[in-house]
Amino acid sequence: MAIATTSRRRAIEDVASALFRERGYAATSVRDIARALDIQGASLYSHVTSKADVLWTIVDRAATRFEEAGEAALAALPASAGAPERIRAVARAHVLVVTSDPELASVFVHEWRHLEGDRRAAILQRRDRYETRLRALIGEGMASGDLLPTDPAVAATFVLGALNGVVAWYRPDGRLPADRIADHHADLVVRSLTEDDR
Repeated sequence: MAIATTSRRRAIEDVASALFRERGYAATSVRDIARALDIQGASLYSHVTSKADVLWTIVDRAATRFEEAGEAALAALPASAGAPERIRAVARAHVLVVTSDPELASVFVHEWRHLEGDRRAAILQRRDRYETRLRALIGEGMASGDLLPTDPAVAATFVLGALNGVVAWYRPDGRLPADRIADHHADLVVRSLTEDDR
C-alpha cells in the first residue's frame, strides 16, 4: 500500500511539474492536475493536501537534486583540482540535473516564487547557499590567479543564469544529447572566467 501511495504521489508531482512548466503555477488548478491524471479532484486530495503542497514537494526535490549533484561532482575530483576544474564539474552537474528532468528543473527555476512563509524562506536559504558555494569557488580561483579578476557575486549570478537558461529550450529529442550540452556549457562557463579577449 505504501508503494502504491508513493507511486501515485510521484505521478501527481510529475504531472503537476509538466503543467506548472507549461502554464505556470498560478494558471494551473487542482482540477487541471486531476484531469491530466484522469482522476476526480477528491481522489487527488487523498494524496496531497493542496496545490501549494505539491509545489513545495517539487521544489524541495529539485533543490536536493541540484545540491547532491554539485556535492558529488566536487567529491569526485582529486584534491589537487583547481578552481577551473571544480567550476567545470559543478556547471556540468547542474546542466545534467536540468536535462534529466526539465519539468522539475523549470518549476524550481521559475515557480518557486509562489511558495509562501517558511517554505519560501527555506528555499531562498538553500538557493543562496548553492550560489554562495559557486561564488566561493570563483573567489578562490581569482585569489590563486586561475580566474580573471571580476566580481564573484556577479560572476556567480551570470553562470547560474546561463545554466538555468537551459530549461527554456532543452528538448530530449534535440540535436545534441544531454551530456554534450553539459560539456559545452561547462566549457563556456570556464572560458568566460579564464579567457581575456581584450
